[in-house]
Amino acid sequence: MNSSDLSVSSGLPSESRNRLVLIAYTAAIFVSALLLFSVQPLFTKMVLPRLGGSPAVWSVAMVFFQSLLLGGYAYAHYLMQLRNRALPVAIHLALLAVAILALPLSIAGGWGEPPTSGYALWLLGLFAVSIGLPFFALAANNPLLQAWFVRTGHPDGPDPYFLYASSNIGSFLALLTYPVLLEPMFTLRAQNLIWTGGYVVLIALIATCGVMLLRSPADAAALNMPADNADAPPPSWILRARWIFLAAVPSGLLIAVTAHISTDVAAAPLLWVLPLSLYLLTWVLVFQSRPLLPHSWMLLAQPLVISGIVSLLAFGGEQNLLLTLGGHQLGFFVIAMACHGELARTRPAAKHLTGFYVALSFGGMVGGLFAGLVAPFAFSWIAEYPVLLALAALCRPSGGERLARWTVWYWPFLAALALALTLPAWSSGKMFAWFVDHRLWVIGGVGALSVVLAHGLNADRWKIFATVALALVLLRAYPSDDGRVETVRSFFGVHKILVTPNGQYHVLMHGTTIHGAEKFRNTDGSPVTGRPELITYYHQDGGIGQAIAAIRERKGAPLRAAVIGLGAGTLTCAAQAGEDWKFFEIDQTMVDTARDPRYFTFIQKCDPNLKLVIGDARLTFAREPDGAYDLIIVDAYSSDAIPIHLATEEAMEIYKAKLAPRGAVVMHVSNRHLELSSVVVGIADANDMKSWVYNEDSGRDSEYIFSTTVVVSAREEADVGKLAGSEQWTMTEAEDGQRVWTDDYSNVLGAVWRRFRKGEE
Repeated sequence: MNSSDLSVSSGLPSESRNRLVLIAYTAAIFVSALLLFSVQPLFTKMVLPRLGGSPAVWSVAMVFFQSLLLGGYAYAHYLMQLRNRALPVAIHLALLAVAILALPLSIAGGWGEPPTSGYALWLLGLFAVSIGLPFFALAANNPLLQAWFVRTGHPDGPDPYFLYASSNIGSFLALLTYPVLLEPMFTLRAQNLIWTGGYVVLIALIATCGVMLLRSPADAAALNMPADNADAPPPSWILRARWIFLAAVPSGLLIAVTAHISTDVAAAPLLWVLPLSLYLLTWVLVFQSRPLLPHSWMLLAQPLVISGIVSLLAFGGEQNLLLTLGGHQLGFFVIAMACHGELARTRPAAKHLTGFYVALSFGGMVGGLFAGLVAPFAFSWIAEYPVLLALAALCRPSGGERLARWTVWYWPFLAALALALTLPAWSSGKMFAWFVDHRLWVIGGVGALSVVLAHGLNADRWKIFATVALALVLLRAYPSDDGRVETVRSFFGVHKILVTPNGQYHVLMHGTTIHGAEKFRNTDGSPVTGRPELITYYHQDGGIGQAIAAIRERKGAPLRAAVIGLGAGTLTCAAQAGEDWKFFEIDQTMVDTARDPRYFTFIQKCDPNLKLVIGDARLTFAREPDGAYDLIIVDAYSSDAIPIHLATEEAMEIYKAKLAPRGAVVMHVSNRHLELSSVVVGIADANDMKSWVYNEDSGRDSEYIFSTTVVVSAREEADVGKLAGSEQWTMTEAEDGQRVWTDDYSNVLGAVWRRFRKGEE
């Protein structure tokens, strides 16, 4: 049978039929990927309020999606082993139809409140029972439809991997359009309904593809299949293992580089979109029939960018933020291109396509599990980033070494070099100080040595790996921080406790954002005694200090106060004798850090019998009795990974209900990346409350006393006391053109844009 026979059997001219087949399959794969990747931010946004808006929710979500992707690919692989062509079509359409029962998307009953520990496993369970079935059905579409396409007899069937690029274009667009178009324009409910409608359209497209497959002759796949393709032996297990490794490294790096740039560089909102977009783009580029960026170029650039990232890690992230962010992103892109390019180069014949995708998805899951679940528990810092960076060197193809008879001596040379460079780290004398002062040159030199090995000698990849690993070990051995740093890691992030030179200040940081500080020594070196001074955002002349004093004066009696967010425990020292203060904190490690007198003494000296409630404040605070508090302080927004659910119309309704008849809500909204004061004014206005905004620069940042932005909201003007008449506080009306944030709608990108505009003014 030839192409003309095929056209007769289908009732269409060959060219027209082939065009329709290509359009139908491309459209189905594109829409499937669009739905697959848009459901991730959509459903994760539904879940975020359960865990305080923690960015770690995104990491666990990625692990879940990668794991279920493996399940979908394995299902597609085994489904295509069936000899009956109609059975896979019928089974898959039935699965898609059954999955409709789980729509519209919603959190499954019984999963409303998280446990006190084991958040990651709880999240995985929530995702599985809530959206597991529809996501599993979507995950299988890409390899399944490609396998069907091969069997339609289309001329492009022998090499259908270009459809994988179409899939990733859909994923790429879904990821970019969500924060830019869907989130600002539609409520969560509207997004959900749009997604459900798209799912129904997809079923129709896949049914069309199935009909086209069934109308093709049984031997259609053999029409255009080269003999060497049809007779291709199955890939060896060594090659399969290599595929898994090549997929695991960039998958893990995706999570690791996101964690690094949002923890140690800048915890800017939506920053996770950039590495994920680049990751998807690499899949689009490498599986093109004519790659825009040749694989040989990426292999040449890979050692250079690995060495460059080592230098960036040694240099630090605060000095030139754009250069640092751009450098890490560029490095990740090149490494991912090199790894994925190797996968594209070694891809099997079309008859083994589904097995290839199973290996890819398994590798993606392994990398995601390591970086998203194992590393946060195994390391107290973002150690997975340098580990995966070193492993990236092993992704290079093997090749003949130049000067092989001499390079065998490289191993003893490297061992001696490692010993010489690491020994000073065990001392505390002049040699250690010299290495710290010259660390950039030492580490940069070792990093450059790996480039010489790769380009000058075409050295074995294990030698390059060992050299890069040595450079990364030196980074940890000779830290660049000006002072002593300890790290504390939990599900909710990595926090650093910085002890400044001479032990004068202890500073609590998340990335480059300061959450609190305490002065331990005076300028002359003598220890600070007595009650700790309120500094950073909480000094008595700042917005929070003024608000507390005004409400206390207006009441004329001891306050009953609630504080959402403990931090270093600074506000425990804002309470006066006889007052009743209660704190609400989601992260137990923060409580342990604040209670530890080695780090901070606010709690020990000011409130040793601290009243504390652990859990997400939106859930725990709602259980407090109505009318219980004269003052509610929401101090959860100085970080850049903001808990949106604490700044919605419904959240303010809860705060208002818990206020005493003349109480006030104080919201600390200082933020480098988002303008949130107008958001708070809007949600207060929606609850018939008036708001006053304080936004003044202290001018004393060198003393760890910072400028603050604070909003006070109350039922009546008299409730805020002297603040209503203060020149530093501005009574502010809600903006007419700005949509109020609710549990169903928020616009982070709009807040970023308003902050940018104010910075330009």
